[in-house]
Amino acid sequence: MKQDNDSAKAPTLKDLSIKILHDNYPYAEGLKTAWGFSALVTGPEKTILFDTGSDGQLLLENMAKLEVEPNVVDTVVLSHVHGDHTGGLTGFLTEHPHVEVFLPASFPERFKDTVRGYGPTVVEIEGSRKICRDVYTTGQMGKLIKEQALVVRTQRGLVVLTGCAHPGVTKMVDRAVSLFERDDILLVMGGFHLEWATRRRIEKIITAFEDHGIRYAAPTHCTGDNARELFEQRFGDRYVEVGVGRTVTLSELK
Repeated sequence: MKQDNDSAKAPTLKDLSIKILHDNYPYAEGLKTAWGFSALVTGPEKTILFDTGSDGQLLLENMAKLEVEPNVVDTVVLSHVHGDHTGGLTGFLTEHPHVEVFLPASFPERFKDTVRGYGPTVVEIEGSRKICRDVYTTGQMGKLIKEQALVVRTQRGLVVLTGCAHPGVTKMVDRAVSLFERDDILLVMGGFHLEWATRRRIEKIITAFEDHGIRYAAPTHCTGDNARELFEQRFGDRYVEVGVGRTVTLSELK
């Protein structure tokens, strides 16, 4: 990515909150779970809905219980085309169409046309791109399944948010590091796609996290129980348990 004036400067973001709205892992009582992922990112100059889960009605019901109004969202970022990350989009747009939707350029034209039909501005992503001050996409990565991750620069370090990490979670972290070589990685959060991975592969990825100096890990969605347990064992108090309804804030990451 050719660095713009903002990315070449030190990050300014002091406060960040990531609230999980849709997940197959439970956390807060009274919220519905289903296979998929969606999280609300607040603190930057734009409020971002990262992925929309598998079901619009479930997403909106959880948002209502968490007292999150759809119209607070400025931007929707879709990680990849799979329905457990995009299935809630049209339901959400029915309630709040006045947003911009950042999606990988590889999405089918029919999907893009359907989204445009609800009224939002569709932004097609190929390479890394700035979304707003201190917030970037890695750009679409991978071969068979194109996917992008969200990278938020804070004064405490980078926060990398992944949907499923189909291209490989370590490769997506590598991309984030390559964009901002002077920034440490504070947190990697989201789906790590390790549900069916061997113990050896999981431990290799955890070692890669440690080699990168990643301070906190918050795996969920398609990461799988075995991988979550291994991350917890290795990261200890730097493991962040997450599920639907969990809010992770910058202030709690010491």
